[in-house]
Amino acid sequence: MVKSKIERKIEQRWRHWRYKNTTLVILSLVAFFYLAKTPAVDNLIRQVGTLGYIGAFLAGIFFVSTFTVAPAAVVLYHLADQMHPLEVAVLAGLGAMIGDYMIFRLMQDKVFIELRPLFHKFGHPYFKTTFKSPYFAWLLSVFGAFIITSPFPDEVGVSMMSLGKIKKWQFFSLALVLNTIGIFLTVSAARLL
Repeated sequence: MVKSKIERKIEQRWRHWRYKNTTLVILSLVAFFYLAKTPAVDNLIRQVGTLGYIGAFLAGIFFVSTFTVAPAAVVLYHLADQMHPLEVAVLAGLGAMIGDYMIFRLMQDKVFIELRPLFHKFGHPYFKTTFKSPYFAWLLSVFGAFIITSPFPDEVGVSMMSLGKIKKWQFFSLALVLNTIGIFLTVSAARLL
């Protein structure tokens, strides 16, 4: 198949575009936001709830996203009626850890590397001083951990932790424990209502 002149020009611009990963993240979030509102996707997430232990794990993966946290919470709530809430929390916590790690790797290895020159170029001097502070990475990790534990979606917390200087094993441990606690508290609170 012969490519047209316009297709070759677009392909060439894309190859040289500095912010490929950032653009793909934004486009995928827009597409996901649009698709998450459709009945088919909502129904798919609810069908996960019929899978028992595997459903709890998969619902945990969906629990970390802004766009799927509500249906995933409903699935986890219904699973907690069938299984012990602690079992649901641990299995969903494992799934949430995997979901958080995917976000962590994407943000740390792709997006933040692309955006770093912009922060250096347009950042105010007090931002540069703050970023160089030895307490900055620690505070980012603490605030990120707080957000992960809360019922709020994890993207912001994971992004904050990926900006901090956190090792992979520390991230896995924190993500598992914090998500398990957060999911257990959410499921337990929902059962009381």
